[in-house]
Amino acid sequence: MKVLVTGAAGFIGCFTAQRLAERGETVVGLDNFNDYYDVSLKEARAKLLAGYDNFSMHRLDLADREGMEALFAREKFDKVVHLAAQAGVRYSIENPHSYISSNIVGTLHVLEGCRRHDVEHLVYASSSSVYGANTAMPFSVHQNVDHPLALYGATKKANELMAHSYSNLYGLPTTGLRFFTVYGPYGRPDMALFMFTRNIMEGRPIDVFNYGNHRRDFTYVDDIVEGVIRTMDHTATANEDWDASHPDPGTSRVPYRLYNIGNQQPVELMRYIAVIEDCVGKKAIVNMLPMQPGDVPDTWADTEALVRDTGYQPATPIEEGVRNFVDWYVDFYSVRDKLRQSSG
Repeated sequence: MKVLVTGAAGFIGCFTAQRLAERGETVVGLDNFNDYYDVSLKEARAKLLAGYDNFSMHRLDLADREGMEALFAREKFDKVVHLAAQAGVRYSIENPHSYISSNIVGTLHVLEGCRRHDVEHLVYASSSSVYGANTAMPFSVHQNVDHPLALYGATKKANELMAHSYSNLYGLPTTGLRFFTVYGPYGRPDMALFMFTRNIMEGRPIDVFNYGNHRRDFTYVDDIVEGVIRTMDHTATANEDWDASHPDPGTSRVPYRLYNIGNQQPVELMRYIAVIEDCVGKKAIVNMLPMQPGDVPDTWADTEALVRDTGYQPATPIEEGVRNFVDWYVDFYSVRDKLRQSSG
């Protein structure tokens, strides 16, 4: 197969492209290498992929309509894994326009490319943020999600609706994956694990919001990638039992599916911090703060549908996953000697 992976210099996109290349697919990566966070980290991920003869990277913005159309017309993809997006709940409060350009306009260009050039299956990234004000746990794709708490979640819900319309109008099989707090080596610097690890190592305080009363369904990146690829291989189909008088939000009478992809084991934030402390070998200086705007107290993924349909089964405990991240961080940023000195 020839597979397009958008966001290939991003965290999940890099490892998804790598796994596909390793199994022999022809992989085309797309990324605009924007400066939302340190571009050198994106360049480092791209370097990981550069060694594969069956991988090529295109530096292109999703919002470039002509560029996207030309790419689809030239490459003739069999399948598309759309992981590129403007990420971050808090940043969507500061810079909302970038979310519309990337997440709405950019996703439209992906959908148009897929339908105009006979793509067999589109898998795209949604987010646990779509659950917004929902409090029923665990979060299920069969729940209504009409109350987002920030624009980021609203754009991801919009992506799901846009995908459904293309599945309905053009018979394009689409599958949305609602990711739950992905972490691991090469992770984003705006995520808690990265910020906590850096600050603890440097002896600086960490900001703990909601006074530490958060639970998160932390999911290791290798488990996420396994789920993404299993889903890509399992093309979305119509639900023959779908009832328009009692509509199931997770399926449809057209080839459209939604899945949660998480670890199914929510972890208390303070427990997560304790694991980081153990791996770093230092105690955190904690700055307790109230809940941030747009944030939610807890996340917990019901992955029953994904397990049933694809055999997905996360296998990485947080102790192992956090250790892998801390080891990577120490090597990548060459801080091993400094860490020894501060610990001694």
